[in-house]
Amino acid sequence: MKRPLDHATPQRQQGAALLMAMLTVALVTTLASAALWQQWRQVEIEIAERGRSQTAWMMTGALDWTRLILREDAVSAQGKGVDHLGEPWALPVQESKLSTFLSQDQPWREGDAEVFLSGQITDAQSRMNVMNLIEDNKVSPPMLARFAALFERLNLPLDELQNLATQLQAAMPVKAELNAKPSTATANTALMPQQTAQLLWLGLSPRSLAALEPYITVLPEATPVNLNTASAEVLSASVPGLDLASARQAVARRQQRHWASLDAAREALGPAGRQLSDRQHSIQSRFFEVNGRMRIDRVVQQERSLVRRDGQQVSMVWRVKSPQQRLNTPLQ
Repeated sequence: MKRPLDHATPQRQQGAALLMAMLTVALVTTLASAALWQQWRQVEIEIAERGRSQTAWMMTGALDWTRLILREDAVSAQGKGVDHLGEPWALPVQESKLSTFLSQDQPWREGDAEVFLSGQITDAQSRMNVMNLIEDNKVSPPMLARFAALFERLNLPLDELQNLATQLQAAMPVKAELNAKPSTATANTALMPQQTAQLLWLGLSPRSLAALEPYITVLPEATPVNLNTASAEVLSASVPGLDLASARQAVARRQQRHWASLDAAREALGPAGRQLSDRQHSIQSRFFEVNGRMRIDRVVQQERSLVRRDGQQVSMVWRVKSPQQRLNTPLQ
């Protein structure tokens, strides 16, 4: 009676051994797959970090190139030049392959990712500086009136302008000693914006900011408007008595020949030209905005920078990098 049991025992042992072998193979496969996935993930992270590092270095090189262009413009002018839209710095760089900028001893190797670079330098003083609203830690009535003219031309609510001026006055550093306690003064002080997008902190609505962005700027100090680079809207708002139609006619004439002096601008603007002042208007600029765009395969990186030119020295004020974007279609 025991023989059938003895005959079944080896079969059960064989089945158990086969099951253990299958479990061992599954475990080894799982561990190998996990190890391969971890290795692939580390490789992808390293590739992404290397790509970001290379992009940052290339964008830094492009920024240094623009600074060199602005410096050479100052050197050629010898401090007596006029900044206008016909100069080399004002010409945009259309999207071009980075390989075209390499020297002959640095050929583009097969398999390297194609890099496309584009950018433009714009005159930051071609727009109305919000910092001009405050003079001696107080709201300047003449500048408030000029900004009000811009708001009216754009059909924007004037109460937002008043709120902007009030908040900006609170955010300006006060030179005199404060009677309030330091903790109280800090709690009641608004944040000082450095870029146009940050004017939302001071009460501007997103709609108003979108309409104003082509015509206003935020610079570290009060600056005059460059009449050679300003738009018709900025000219009509910054020059009392100059209507928009006359400003557009003046801009059309300016495209043929820039204004070499304030006196030339006064003559070109007619009766309204008598309202020009050396403090609020100029034909030169010190602040420039640099917009750079780089595409590597399907990845797009954009940067904006503000630079200050003092004589032949060009220094960076701030630099902002936008989040990387991935295109749906590959580069052509």
